[in-house]
Parts: sequence; structure tokens; C-alpha cells
Amino acid sequence: MKKQADSSKIADIAIEAIQEKKGNDIVKIDLREVGKSISDFFIICHADSTMQVSTIAEYVEKHLRKSIKEHVWHKEGTENNQWVLLDYVDVVVHVFQSEYRSFYDLENLWSDAKIARIEYSY
Repeated sequence: MKKQADSSKIADIAIEAIQEKKGNDIVKIDLREVGKSISDFFIICHADSTMQVSTIAEYVEKHLRKSIKEHVWHKEGTENNQWVLLDYVDVVVHVFQSEYRSFYDLENLWSDAKIARIEYSY
């Protein structure tokens, strides 16, 4: 089995893809120092419509595959596009529709981790 790319690199490329598709309020949660965490990073963003959620998730997947040949291990939520989860094992990307992000509030759930709000790099 091929060795997975560095988790920091996967996270950064996922963030770049989200920015290109105008994902809102991007957050990078560093879970490496949190006990019993199964991933290194959560990347979270939201969109205003199910169409934009789908577009962002598809582009993240495509961008990681093309740029570093990283394939998603598991994905969920593509049936309704209210919360799409892309699992790259050490990095999990969460693309929410706005109200679902507020409801699940993952940032608060993982508040003991290092949380960085990502500024757009235009």
C-alpha cells in the first residue's frame, strides 16, 4: 500500500481547494495533541447552498487527487449535501450547509484542540 502524504500537506491543499471554491469561515483544527484522537486535522467550512457544498467537496477530492495523488478513503453525505465528510484518514474535511454547521458545532466539541481560522489568500 502506498504511503499517505504528510497530513499537514493534505490539510493545506484541502484548504487551498476550499478557498478556490469560496467556502465560508474555514477552520483548521489540529488534533495531534488531543488524547485519543484518530485524525491529525479536521478542516471545516460551510456553504450557503447544497449545490455549493457539493461543488466544494468534489473540488477538494479532485484537487488532492490531481496535485498529490491522494485519494479519499471514505466519504459520506453526498446524497443530500447538507454535511459532506471526506475522510483522508489523518485529515477529515467537513463541508457543511450553514445551518448544519451551527447545529453540530464541531469547533466547540473539539475546543481543547488548537483551532486556527484561515484567512483568504487572494
